[in-house]
This record gives sequence, structure tokens and C-alpha cells, in this order.
Amino acid sequence: MEIRFYNQNMSFLGVMENHRSMIWTRKYYEPGKVMLVCPFTEENLKLTQRKNLIWMKGRKEAAVIESRHITDEASKSQIEVNGRFMSSYMDRRLIRPKVVYDGTVELAMRQLLSGAAALPRVTLGQLNGFEETVSFQATYKNLLTYEIKLSKCSDIAFRLRPDFEAKVIYFETYKGTDHTAGQTANQRIIFSEAYDNLEKAEYQENDQLEKTTVYIGGQGQGDERTIVSFGEEYTGLDRRELFVDARDLTKESGMSDQTYAEKLLQRGREAQAENRLTESFDCEILPDGNFVYRRDYDLGDIVTVRKKAWGITRDLRITEVQEIYERGAMKIVPVFGDAIPETIDWSDE
Repeated sequence: MEIRFYNQNMSFLGVMENHRSMIWTRKYYEPGKVMLVCPFTEENLKLTQRKNLIWMKGRKEAAVIESRHITDEASKSQIEVNGRFMSSYMDRRLIRPKVVYDGTVELAMRQLLSGAAALPRVTLGQLNGFEETVSFQATYKNLLTYEIKLSKCSDIAFRLRPDFEAKVIYFETYKGTDHTAGQTANQRIIFSEAYDNLEKAEYQENDQLEKTTVYIGGQGQGDERTIVSFGEEYTGLDRRELFVDARDLTKESGMSDQTYAEKLLQRGREAQAENRLTESFDCEILPDGNFVYRRDYDLGDIVTVRKKAWGITRDLRITEVQEIYERGAMKIVPVFGDAIPETIDWSDE
């Protein structure tokens, strides 16, 4: 591991070789984060200034230092820095002045970035042609918040990838690979105590927010308002109802009733995706076990997790990976599945 530092103009500052610990947390749907602790020296003081960038050679992410804590005690003097990955730059921009969109999620992500006040050195990367679609209207909303919303509704991830040689930052979208036991197109990745690659496991499930029957309200008032629904087959205690206010989706001139209803149903499906049964596995994994991290599997991939003693086998996406560097060793702590989600508000209030 080589920890390199750059200023905000992407000019090289130096390499740190005496860090005490670093936690490098990668996240699929939102910017990751870093926490680094190092001895207090004049060189480290220079490297760890706010706004500087931390990058591990060969990686597609870099982190921006946002805070620094310096302590001086009899036993030790040290510097602790914290920051987020470069995609957090989008937290500094608003969607402006107004965007009304109906198309693919990938193009929406790119359009929102292009329409905001320019971020230095940031340019659009390769278009992948992902086909997931979305409809929304947004005015002066936080750019990063909306990019995260689009990511969560589509399972399309995004990042700002630095090219330090060219001093350019590319906005990229990407998807994880299906490595589950039931598919045959890719290498199958199974984490289980039977393979000695699953330890200190923690499983959580929660259906508090789960919704099965969704009503979507479009334009109009009172009895004249357009209302569509799905999930009417659910009854009894299995029926969990949700109303989605989608009056921001207007029926444009020449649009058929069927097309408008489908737009509303799509909004309902997006809302339901954020109100579902959530499951997650947290565990520790050896980075160089029978499956090698970043070679055989990576952030965003879908893998099979099996805990025989608990009677649980699930196909889950790797939504977060915490890399812990300490005392010359590396430890991997992935999160499989989803945390309890917040409800997405697609309205333009």
C-alpha cells in the first residue's frame, strides 16, 4: 500500500510511510470516507492540510481531507484526519434552476452534473448505456443528494475518478457483477463458514418500512385527481399500503392516459424499492483467502452469503467495504445487503 497526497489542484505533495492506522471505507451508493492517524511531524503536517487529497496508488477513488485533529500529549503527538471520497464535491452544488426529466437514470446523473455550476477539472467519463429509467422534477436541490437518490432507485453507482497524470477527474457510472451461486455467466462467490471465509458474522433483518400495496396520485384535484395502484393482491396483515404524491409528474400535451399511468406506476415502483424488507450481513473476511478482494469480487458485486448454523442463505449486494490498515496488516469488513433506508422524496416541494 502506497498512500500518496496531492493538493486540490492535483499536484503531487508526497508519500506517507509512517501512518499508524487508516480506515478506508468504500460505499456503493454514496461517497466513501477515510480516517487516517499518523505521528506529528512537519512533513505530515504539510501532507494532511484540509482540502488535500489522499490516494492509494492504483485505486479508482481518492478522498478529500475535510477535518484535522492534532493532539500533543506526553506519551505521543499525532494527527488524525477525516474526509470523504471525491464524489462529495457534488455536495457543494445545487440543481439549477429547474430540471424536468424523463429518460434513463445514467443520462439523468450526467445531465444533473453538467447543468450545475462547474466543478474544477471534472468531466464526463464513458457512457455505459444502462437502460434503467426515471421521471422526476427538481429545483435547487442538493446535487449529491439527488445523485444518491438516483443510484439507490436504479442500483447504478457513481464516482469521481481522478487521473493525476492528466489532472482530470472523470464522472463515471458503474454496476457490480453477479457472482451468485445460482448463475453461470461469472465466477461464483460464496461466503460461508464451510469455506472458512466468513467470521464474526452479524445478520440483521427489518420489515418496519416494507410496503406491498402502493397508490400513486398524479395531477388533478379531489375526485378529478389521477390515481393508479399496484399490489392489490395483498390482503390481511401482508397488505402494507403506501401513498406516493407524484403531482409533479404532469400529463403533457398529446400524452395518452396509458403512458401517463405508466409514468406514475414507475414512480410508485421507485418508492416501493425504498420501502422494502431490508437484510444485511456484516462480517470480517481475509483479503487474500480463497476469494481475493478486488480480484475475484469487489464493491457492488452480488454474492451468495450462507450461514448454515442460522439456516440463512442469501444473494446480497456488497454495499460497503471497510478496509482497515493497522500494524502492517489489512483487514476487510464488507457489508452485504442494505441498511434501513430513508424514504426517498421525489416531489419538488
